[in-house]
Amino acid sequence: MKNFITFEGGECSGKTTVINEIKKTLDEMKVSYILTREPGGIKIAEQIRDVILDRDNIEMVPECEALLYAAARMQHLKQKVLPALEAGTVVLCDRYLDSSIAYQGVARHLGIENVLNANAFALNYLPELTIFIDVTPDVALKRLSLRDKSDRLDLETEEFHNNVYKGYQEVVKRYPDRVKVINGNQPLEDVVRDCKKAVLDYLGL
Repeated sequence: MKNFITFEGGECSGKTTVINEIKKTLDEMKVSYILTREPGGIKIAEQIRDVILDRDNIEMVPECEALLYAAARMQHLKQKVLPALEAGTVVLCDRYLDSSIAYQGVARHLGIENVLNANAFALNYLPELTIFIDVTPDVALKRLSLRDKSDRLDLETEEFHNNVYKGYQEVVKRYPDRVKVINGNQPLEDVVRDCKKAVLDYLGL
């Protein structure tokens, strides 16, 4: 989907900072855009997000988790993303289908094809550009240890986060034409610079 840009990475990859800096640049350049996130971005999807990330929901089975993400994704797509794209607006989205591949398909051991089947409708609306901030698990876990464990995913094991990283490597192999890999182990200002360049080059700015 033209002008649909997604941002991916494991925990503590710096996505939030990167997206906020790109937002500032687009504001300065008077570019028409919206900033949104998955799961979330709209009322129904935000309610699903609360269920998924609630620390009290430790009994949630992987299949339920995957289907909740898929449900939130379709509501978000139909209600917010597609109308914006149809109006010619750039969409910056924090996470999308690739997160489900990495987290549920690989780290939760559900299988990539099963996750893709659960997200069959979303496969018709893949972004033209995905920024993957590549932070190796050792660096990510060191950063994670320095922050409060704020949600259910933050409480996962080291093995889980290692598998998430493996999942993203599979994403890169599967979608090389749209995924731009950015070295996330470098200083944050360099990560921001490289991500910003990739986005501006894509937009022709």
